[in-house]
Amino acid sequence: MLEVLVTILILTVGMLGLAALQGKAHTSELESYQRGQALILLQDISSRMENNTGAAASYVTAASGLGTGATDAAVCTTLATRAAIDLCEWSKALKGSSEKKGTTKQGAMIDGRGCVATSGTNAYLISVVWQGLNTTAAPATACGKDLYDSETTRRAVTMTVRVPDLAGS
Repeated sequence: MLEVLVTILILTVGMLGLAALQGKAHTSELESYQRGQALILLQDISSRMENNTGAAASYVTAASGLGTGATDAAVCTTLATRAAIDLCEWSKALKGSSEKKGTTKQGAMIDGRGCVATSGTNAYLISVVWQGLNTTAAPATACGKDLYDSETTRRAVTMTVRVPDLAGS
């Protein structure tokens, strides 16, 4: 009888361990998905800037960024410039407009924001930030700083884009 109780206790501890492992795996999967989405959006705005090099300076945003908290035009294509249209579409993509469940946007990261800042002559630092689930080291980028629950749960990916001076100066 005692052997059966010990066996049940060992099996219970093992099952609890498997449940905890499953929870960690789910959290890691969500973090990985969000990072993948952020990298796609980072490449998206980078490509848009590279296709509109003459107006690259028009892509610079505030440190609070676009996406969560930003007000976008109802229809981006009605805006005056290619850069304004690109930033409007990027902001909507950061909010998850590419994938919906009913009327809820859910195709991007949690509280996704994006920033473009100057980083020297003809160079721009693009950042995508979002709310992570676990604590890590705080990212160095100023994009979205102090807009999340904690700086240690704010995630960020960055890229520097160098735009050639086609004027020949």
